[in-house]
Amino acid sequence: MESAKLLQAIIETAIDGIITIDNRGRIESMNPSALKIFGYKVEELTGKNISVLMPEPDKSRHDGYLIHYQDTGEKKIIGKGREVRGLRKDGTQFPFRLAVSEVQYQDRVIYTGFIHDLSKEKEAEESLKKYAAELEELVENRTKSLKKMLHELEKAKEEASMALEKEKQLNRMKSRFVSMASHEFRTPLSSMQLSVILIEKYLHTSDNIQILKHLHKIKTAIGSLNGILNDFLSLEKLEAGIVSPNYDVFDIMKFSEELTEEMQLITKEDQIIIYQHTGSENDVNLDQNLLRNCLMNLISNAIKYSGEHTLIEFSTEINEDRFVLSVKDNGIGIPEEDQSGLFQPFFRAHNIGNIPGTGLGLNIVQRYVNLMDGRIHFESKSGEGTEFILSFQKK
Repeated sequence: MESAKLLQAIIETAIDGIITIDNRGRIESMNPSALKIFGYKVEELTGKNISVLMPEPDKSRHDGYLIHYQDTGEKKIIGKGREVRGLRKDGTQFPFRLAVSEVQYQDRVIYTGFIHDLSKEKEAEESLKKYAAELEELVENRTKSLKKMLHELEKAKEEASMALEKEKQLNRMKSRFVSMASHEFRTPLSSMQLSVILIEKYLHTSDNIQILKHLHKIKTAIGSLNGILNDFLSLEKLEAGIVSPNYDVFDIMKFSEELTEEMQLITKEDQIIIYQHTGSENDVNLDQNLLRNCLMNLISNAIKYSGEHTLIEFSTEINEDRFVLSVKDNGIGIPEEDQSGLFQPFFRAHNIGNIPGTGLGLNIVQRYVNLMDGRIHFESKSGEGTEFILSFQKK
């Protein structure tokens, strides 16, 4: 008797809900915790089918589960614990852990369900998941922000580095300019000054041969200064971005023959410029002024860096898809160690000696060629001459 009272007291005070049903699924008893969990009074549930406490689809399937077990002995819930959902009186659903045991009592079988409400655990779990998701999102946003900041810092560093390098480059160019200008301007001006003094002297003796000789020197010096100033003017226009190609169709053979005749007038003794054209077409679509400046510079260099009694080969070619122009000399060539810097402004090779020049010409040529969407390359060996090749896509 005492044991029965003790057992009843334990059931009545248990935290988890305890429900017993008969073999037809009808509720026989519920302890206070079970009634509190589902929100019912004992008289509202006694004798009703246990499925009243289940939401769909378990509600419709429960009797089938019970009959299947009784017919086959196959246990799906009995003797096992699993997480299911319950239906409260107010229609709300909640999760709970269910463990069912089978009890042989006197001459019949009853089933006891032990119910542990998981609502608080699930709420805590959801809160934890939400917090973890928020934390993950916060970390992700902070990571993105940090990456963005690092990217901006890296970009700023690169920009500062580029600005510093550009400043260094400008300083080097200024130094080269000062060095070049002091030499290139001083030499022709000194020559002109000396020639003027000698002309005054020869005027008293009427030595016309000497006067003409020094007048020629003055003319040459003036041409040299004019060339230097033209290079500076071309470079300034390029740096200001005000140079743009004006395309027109013209006869490349006629253009090249006229240029060859003009350049032949400034060649050294017994230097000969040979021109030839390859291809059945003559018309090209380029900027005549830019192309003329490029070729004049290349042919002038060929004259300047080649000796007397040499040939300079100038050729043009029109093939299926390109215009190709070439200037080849047999001069001093370009040392291999100087070739990488050849198109840099104010750059001059180490083997030029006292040959005058600004070091700007090839940089200007390259930029003019690029403006016309062309390409320039060269082949050269020290002491064996140089060939410059310009190529343009047909438009």
